[in-house]
Amino acid sequence: MAVKRILTIDNTADLAILKQVSTPVAAVDDDVRALMDDMLETMYDAPGIGLAAVQIGDLRRVVVMDLGDAPAAEGEDDEPASEEEAARRANPRFFVNPEVLWASDELYTYEEGCLSIPEYFDAVERPARVRVAYLNREGERVEEEISGLYAVCFQHELDHLNGVLFIDHLSRLRRDRAAAKVKKVMRSREAA
Repeated sequence: MAVKRILTIDNTADLAILKQVSTPVAAVDDDVRALMDDMLETMYDAPGIGLAAVQIGDLRRVVVMDLGDAPAAEGEDDEPASEEEAARRANPRFFVNPEVLWASDELYTYEEGCLSIPEYFDAVERPARVRVAYLNREGERVEEEISGLYAVCFQHELDHLNGVLFIDHLSRLRRDRAAAKVKKVMRSREAA
């Protein structure tokens, strides 16, 4: 497993890749699982809760996610008492060729962020519930109805696979503000 560089919108070449539509995966094999492992390590290192393959420059329709929502073991409190306990509750999820089959009319607004748009957050409105399909880490087709943060993250990452960034859902003024902030953040990181 290896931590990969995450593409960011302040870099013209990175942005050109991020705006591309990813291609379907023919089969979940060891190569795809190795990609997912690298993506998970990269996401945890960032740290983030979701990552699409395009964000590390790979144009395959692959997403990893960990909302840290694994259920508590019997006898444990719902809230982890330490970082070690929280790490034990990690709940990595793997999605190959994800798609939305149905979306509710009811909307949900969430303040989203993105590893490719560092340190910028803004409210985005998306369907509150979606029925989704994808291949899991073993290549088995899964269909499920999801809601809340899980649905937000799934739709956010699916957008990445379609060349759409969360700021594309915002007004032009807010998109420009996001781009300016990211340039400033990246300059300060390079100076450090």
